[in-house]
Amino acid sequence: MEFPEGLKYSKEHEWVPVGGNTATIGITEYAQEELGDIVYVELPEIGEKIVKDDPFGAVESVKAVSDIYAPVSGTVLEINDVLPDNPETINDDPYGDGWMVRVELTDKDDLKDLMDAEEYAEYVAQQKEEDDDDEEEEDESEEDDEEEKEKG
Repeated sequence: MEFPEGLKYSKEHEWVPVGGNTATIGITEYAQEELGDIVYVELPEIGEKIVKDDPFGAVESVKAVSDIYAPVSGTVLEINDVLPDNPETINDDPYGDGWMVRVELTDKDDLKDLMDAEEYAEYVAQQKEEDDDDEEEEDESEEDDEEEKEKG
């Protein structure tokens, strides 16, 4: 799994590179893999203000609908026009053609709360471990349920 250097990452699995006062936002490879095949993307309007940690759009996959959270605050300068008709672009190229919005930053200090590639890789590893633990617990409780039924 790829976590390109030079990007900042949020705990909600968005990525951000910053050039000057402009930030581009997309979802990470990990996020798109967890979602599965993306079939619909909802993005904000140009000129709309987004607020750090608040949802600014949504991604719908064959598995679920998930909010996209703003890793930074700012004003939407541009949206990726390709995504409404070709949402699968996010699956194909999450760090390139699958970007979602470009915003003019309100406060560059927002970037201080984000992780670099190494920190994010560790965070994802922890998430995967927790997911594996949850699945093991579910499997064990299902086995317990089956044993109870057999005894019953």
